[in-house]
Amino acid sequence: MHPIASWMVTVDLHDEVELLRLEEPALSMYAVGWHEDAIRTPDIDWPMSRDLAARAHQALERHVGRPLPIRMRIEKRIPLGSGLGGGSSDAAAVLRGTNTLFDLGLDANELAEVGSSIGSDVPFLVHGGSAVVEGLGERIEPLASTPSIDAVVVLPDLHCSTAEVYGWFDDLAEDGDGAALRSEAIRTMANDPLTPDAPFNDLHQPALRAAPKLAEHLEALSALAERPAHVTGSGCGIFVLCDEAIHAEALAEAAKERLGLPAIHVRSCEVRAPLS
Repeated sequence: MHPIASWMVTVDLHDEVELLRLEEPALSMYAVGWHEDAIRTPDIDWPMSRDLAARAHQALERHVGRPLPIRMRIEKRIPLGSGLGGGSSDAAAVLRGTNTLFDLGLDANELAEVGSSIGSDVPFLVHGGSAVVEGLGERIEPLASTPSIDAVVVLPDLHCSTAEVYGWFDDLAEDGDGAALRSEAIRTMANDPLTPDAPFNDLHQPALRAAPKLAEHLEALSALAERPAHVTGSGCGIFVLCDEAIHAEALAEAAKERLGLPAIHVRSCEVRAPLS
């Protein structure tokens, strides 16, 4: 957990979370694997005790004071340590889905409060859309609409530990309080027409400290795109804002063919219904 000040937008790159309600007194079962069309498939080597989706389910059980037995299967497309909130979005999906499966009747704000104990991104991802997020992720200021964004996300074979990146940030921060307190600049960016050079990220340099080879990929992608490439969250993903969908599709193909980097076109979106 770390103080943040961020503009967050949900995009259509997503993991798939399948939940099945079990009859008591069954024990919950959790499984995580890679989706067949994932563009990067590093080892899934973390224990279920650390998995954010499993922890979210257990936090919800504690919140309501009773077992909520489920079988959970996650097929991931978003790599761990890519700065894209994959684990946090899975946690948010489990909160919303379990709430529906068991007819708990909790509203989004209450689910977000439960999610706040899991990670700073989870409360926003319970809501989705577009918002300025501050504090430890609990202060969410929804924006009137989600902007139409087409971007290319590149997922190099690197890993940035969130804890390590924030550690470097705290070491490098000039104000000494370890918080990215640029709220007005963030609000301006979120409300003005979005240009390719507008995004800024106070975790850019800390991410380069954690994964030095990331600088090489940033330079190569910027040169290819002829516009700035940016670090996603706490890294190690990279993104470029594009003019339209066809531009993003072409740039993603070029990144794969000419740079040998896994790349995908993503679009901004709202959060879908909790269950299909």
